[in-house]
Amino acid sequence: MEEKIWLSSPHMGGRESGYVKEAFDTNWIAPLGPHVNGFEQDLRAFLQEEVEVAALSSGTAALHLALVLLGVKAGDEVICQSMTFAASANPIVYQGAVPVFVDSEEATWNMSPELLELAIHDRIRLGKKPKAIIVVHLYGMPAQMDTILSIARQYEIPLIEDAAEALGSVYNGQQAGTFGDIGIFSFNGNKIITTSGGGALVSRNAEYVSKARFLATQALDTAPHYQHSQIGYNYRMSNVCAGIGRGQMEVLPQRILQRRNNFNFYKKAFGDIPGIRCMEEPGPAYYSNHWLTTVLIEGSQFTREQIRLALIRDNIDCRPLWKPMHLQPVFAGTPYYGNNTSDRLFEAGLCLPSGSNLTENDLNRVVGRVRAAAAIEANVLTDHH
Repeated sequence: MEEKIWLSSPHMGGRESGYVKEAFDTNWIAPLGPHVNGFEQDLRAFLQEEVEVAALSSGTAALHLALVLLGVKAGDEVICQSMTFAASANPIVYQGAVPVFVDSEEATWNMSPELLELAIHDRIRLGKKPKAIIVVHLYGMPAQMDTILSIARQYEIPLIEDAAEALGSVYNGQQAGTFGDIGIFSFNGNKIITTSGGGALVSRNAEYVSKARFLATQALDTAPHYQHSQIGYNYRMSNVCAGIGRGQMEVLPQRILQRRNNFNFYKKAFGDIPGIRCMEEPGPAYYSNHWLTTVLIEGSQFTREQIRLALIRDNIDCRPLWKPMHLQPVFAGTPYYGNNTSDRLFEAGLCLPSGSNLTENDLNRVVGRVRAAAAIEANVLTDHH
């Protein structure tokens, strides 16, 4: 069997091991340390906005702390984009709160502003004004942030921006993750850059970030003994992981271009196949890091599943789009406002190998397998007729 082509594998830049060696040489093998401070500064400089940054153990930890900071408690409701990974919604339940899921719109596949407003109206009518909104930038594509932010402000509901997949994506000249009251990033092994495991919480509100750092280090009060006035968490990033992150930050602009090049390669390669459409930026306001290149396979003589299985047989990693949260067994019975847009996207959508370390041979192999499968399935159907 041919060598595996991964969906999105880690891609080291070369200097990461030097930072990690420095952590070993100075014995900073612990949470916190100079690399954590340096990584936070690197992120802040990259985002080019007046935000503060707290480096944490995961994007999920960042989301959880964001909800804690905004005072979300048991019995509260939090609006969350339905089409996303479970980590966007799980922290709501950690707090004993109830997720209220909102469907996507067609242009970006992210939260529909119209359905968001409908959900807010209805929850207020039921006497349950949401405590927060979690919007997600899926696969690096920015959501319709102007409209969503305007709705959040109108109803005075804090906005959490899940930019786990969108580091380096830009909307109207502003970095994704810096629009909301709180933004979060993920540096999991499959993301555009990685710290092995890791995440970050960012905000223009310095008090939020200071409090996040406090809560992430077990909420340890200032005292000569171990004293705790609040419940805390072990959520801080390790100095070793931050060392990896510092090396990764040096190649982030290059990684964004490489991912975007993958997208352009696929778009050109599939341009003449009816029924395969690459998800692309809906207008000049949007700049996606194209963390993953995603395609819709609809209205053709072949299905998403036929293409997916053909790729898997050739040892090529690929996945359906995120299964919407309102369809997940664990969230059965939770409130949902939608028109089944995300259901349809899930049924027809496929994530293609998109790592920044893919070779041209890798890309050609993916394209060749997709084209062959499309042709075979189309011919089979034609023969049957």
